[in-house]
Amino acid sequence: MPIHYPNGKPYQAKAQSSREPVNYGGRGMTLEDELNQSNQYYRQTQQAVVYKKPTPLQIVKVDYPARSQAVIREAYFKTPSTTDYNGVYRGYYLDFDAKETKNKRSFPLKNFHAHQIAHLTACLAQGGICFALIRFVSLERLFIYPASDLKRCWDEAQNAGRKSIPLSEIEAHGIELHPKLQPLIPYLEGVDQLIQMKRGNHHA
Repeated sequence: MPIHYPNGKPYQAKAQSSREPVNYGGRGMTLEDELNQSNQYYRQTQQAVVYKKPTPLQIVKVDYPARSQAVIREAYFKTPSTTDYNGVYRGYYLDFDAKETKNKRSFPLKNFHAHQIAHLTACLAQGGICFALIRFVSLERLFIYPASDLKRCWDEAQNAGRKSIPLSEIEAHGIELHPKLQPLIPYLEGVDQLIQMKRGNHHA
């Protein structure tokens, strides 16, 4: 089924990797699976309400091979996607994206798009807690990286700066997460630190 971006260009699905799933914390799950299960755990324990955002599609062609069956043949993205996840925690609006890289020393900024950076910046301006969850696949390391630092690196890249974020930069300004049984990705522990930093900046 062909799906198109708002500008009419066809959407190319990411090719499935032939490598074995990452054994992050001994589970062999995708980052999205781990986040979805973590969010479910947070909702069930009434700690936070966070969901993966649905992708809005405009369906333009549907076939009905049987009365009880409809097959979508063609669709378009209604708007460019922003970030993957949003919700509320301790009275704060959360907005974040999850990305992976096989690189060992840096994270390529090409994994983000201008409209995603603009969206995170707008949410920050409204007092939201915004960040990227960045996984270094081969290192089996996962970080929360504040959106404010991501914006700074993005702006530098647009002004002839480097096109990636060094691991050392992410280690210095990010918060490393360590897997647990419940939740699989305890990202709210990192969010707590972001909230503390936010409050500290307000009192400074």
